[in-house]
Amino acid sequence: MGQPVREYLLTLCVTVAVTYLLTGPVRKFAIAAGAMPEIRARDVHREPTPRLGGIAMFGGLCAGLLIADHLQSLNGVFERSNEPRALLSGAALIWLVGVLDDKFELDALIKLGAQMIAAGVMVIQGLTILWIPVPGIGTVALTQWQGTLLTVALVVITINAVNFVDGLDGLAAGMVCIATCAFFLYAYRIWFGYGIEAAAPATLFAAILMGMCLGFLPHNMHPARIFMGDSGSMLIGLVLAASAISITGQVDPDTMALFVGGERNATHAMLPVFIPLLLPLTIIAIPMADLVLAIVRRTWKGQSPFAADRGHLHHRLLELGHSHSRAVLIMYFWSGLIAFGTVAYSVNSASMWIVLAIAALSALGLVLLLLPRFTPRAPRWAEGLVPPRYRHARRAAEAAAEAARPIAAGVSGVNGATAVGPRSRFPDRRKAGSAR
Repeated sequence: MGQPVREYLLTLCVTVAVTYLLTGPVRKFAIAAGAMPEIRARDVHREPTPRLGGIAMFGGLCAGLLIADHLQSLNGVFERSNEPRALLSGAALIWLVGVLDDKFELDALIKLGAQMIAAGVMVIQGLTILWIPVPGIGTVALTQWQGTLLTVALVVITINAVNFVDGLDGLAAGMVCIATCAFFLYAYRIWFGYGIEAAAPATLFAAILMGMCLGFLPHNMHPARIFMGDSGSMLIGLVLAASAISITGQVDPDTMALFVGGERNATHAMLPVFIPLLLPLTIIAIPMADLVLAIVRRTWKGQSPFAADRGHLHHRLLELGHSHSRAVLIMYFWSGLIAFGTVAYSVNSASMWIVLAIAALSALGLVLLLLPRFTPRAPRWAEGLVPPRYRHARRAAEAAAEAARPIAAGVSGVNGATAVGPRSRFPDRRKAGSAR
């Protein structure tokens, strides 16, 4: 078991290094190519920032797959399964479309069609859902058409969910990285804990996806020097979906002894082990919620579901009063709580401490969400001794206005409008008007 861990670590490090080293040259290329769109009304950043970060992330994906193909323990994934080739084919297609969109702003329907085609390419090469576990029933085998439709739907939903959440510096890459880390632990446990080799491709995909995000994050943290763009967000969304499809739809729950002693009874008895088969859906719970709320919000207003706005979850956090960095960290917190909480519950559901810890952390998350409402205010006699954010809003506004008046008066004096002497620093408005 030690050798596979070292090989996964090597694959992760190579992916991180290649992605990190490529991002700098890609940034220069994006600036030279003019992939720096103007600031839009819904954007949070205030300076034009180059896109095309997905080029570096795709380079990291190729490097990770290449190094894994030459490692002893991971080489079997390529020999026994066609899933890595299917992933690379679909990723290359969606990445190319994303690069064109970062440069030329493609129509939303064109991108949607490309996502469906990329999913179809993976299905043709064998990366598809064969069955789904249903609580109370057991394993339900899918027909070819059912598996294809479900696979395409999962790929499209995951890609757009990640794309929707990519609104703040470091948000999408960090959330996907945190959730994928939990998914890697679960997939690795299925592979070596239960001895199921069908989980090996998903474990490899998760390790590479972590490396892609970790290598890009240093360049993308606030203030970001480069954005991943649709070439990056759609790419990591597709890799995440491929991991979910590989382990959810191809690992037979019967091999994990979930249904020993009768399917219905064992399904309820083994529910904690059964739940993580849907873990790939829980790790995109927050992006998925953002996607659903955006569609409902825009449809309710009579707009297209693809119309951009400033109503996403990260925009709401900024409106509550959180800073850019704090909003990102709060989203990180909830992403990690959902993903790691699900994994921990699956390992030992009988432990009350795990349930209590999840409940306590959830309460802490709610407090963090409402933190701007709990900002302490200093008493009036001490307002001059504390930073402006701790003063009462009205007093702080008055203090800011008082501080701005001498500056405005000095500027007007320089421009030759009204010279303000030391004795008449704040002249009466009526006198100033009659003098004109």
